[in-house]
Amino acid sequence: MMWKTADGGWSPYLAGALVGLLAIVSVYATTQLLGKTSYLGASTTFVRAAGFLEQTVAPEHVAANEYFTKEKVRIDWQFMLVFGIFLGALISSITDRSFKWETVPPIWRERFGPSVAKRATWAFLGGIIAMIGARMAGGCPSGHGLSGMMQLSVSSLVAFVMFFGVGILTAHIMYRRTS
Repeated sequence: MMWKTADGGWSPYLAGALVGLLAIVSVYATTQLLGKTSYLGASTTFVRAAGFLEQTVAPEHVAANEYFTKEKVRIDWQFMLVFGIFLGALISSITDRSFKWETVPPIWRERFGPSVAKRATWAFLGGIIAMIGARMAGGCPSGHGLSGMMQLSVSSLVAFVMFFGVGILTAHIMYRRTS
């Protein structure tokens, strides 16, 4: 089948075309339904999720936070999109029988050992660095790569190249061959 790869996964061409259509539909739908244009992206959703968590312990701090005053802590269509990405990936991996629980990926285990705590610590620190970068760049790779590039934004092109360039450099440093 054209829409599947040799290992049974989705064709990247089909997936890319569907994401492109989703981007176009999201712009059209938000413009028509919300009266303002909203683009695909995920980093603001993760910041809002942090705001939800913070509201449980310090609601007065969230109410006084300048960022959360501008970017309201709420469940919106982008929040549901991020949830849908997780759910869709889970359903897809279950249906093509590629789903498996994995505490430490094999490539990590080969290079750094089987420690779950070490992997979790580095993943958490990497997430913090990635979120700081996304906030400094005014958006995440999906926002710049999909929505910004769709608008032919030069700043998005620069941000997208930087995200991937630094990612490739980091992977090269961390996973370089030792033999």
